[in-house]
Amino acid sequence: MANNNMDIQSKENKIKDDMTDKGVNFSDNEEYLKSCSSMDKDVVECNTLQYPCIDCERSIDCRYGAFYNYTCTVKPKINCNGPIKFNRTAMCRFCYQTERWEHRCEQKANCNSLSSPLKYYLTNCTVSDDILCLGKRRFLKKIRCSWTSGTRWGTALILALTLGGFGADRFYLGHWQEGIGKLFSFGGLGVWTLVDALLIGIHHLGPADGSLYI
Repeated sequence: MANNNMDIQSKENKIKDDMTDKGVNFSDNEEYLKSCSSMDKDVVECNTLQYPCIDCERSIDCRYGAFYNYTCTVKPKINCNGPIKFNRTAMCRFCYQTERWEHRCEQKANCNSLSSPLKYYLTNCTVSDDILCLGKRRFLKKIRCSWTSGTRWGTALILALTLGGFGADRFYLGHWQEGIGKLFSFGGLGVWTLVDALLIGIHHLGPADGSLYI
């Protein structure tokens, strides 16, 4: 009997060792403590806590768009004032159905924002901590390619009108090959200066990296 217990204990230890070798962390369930107040000096009202400091009972058996009361419970080892259980009102919807301003998405800067037709890309989005929703709080979403590298439309237009004959606007936008052409042709004796000023004015000519003006 003693040998059997030793064998079982040895197997359990081996399983734990294998999981440790694979990078399994047994304290992952308490990762939320890094974001939540667990020190006396940080004590707040329990009913003001947000994700990931609370767990809320959510059911998909609800009507989309309607508001329901959800029972929320403060997670273990979190210090707060007041009852650890409280009600919170939220709309019945999945996290991927939240409004654009209620979640943040990872922006990608390797696409052309000025292409036609418009470009879209798939990225990871995360719901804001103060939003209650159904399903996973992190989801995939296809969003329009729209990013900026800091190039200013006003600066480009002024350069086109004042120093366009030297290709300054083209160099500023990153079109250095066309800029060299304008420089040696003196802006086509003013013709290319007017053309570029018009193209920049109607946002038809933008940064060479495919980003948007600011």
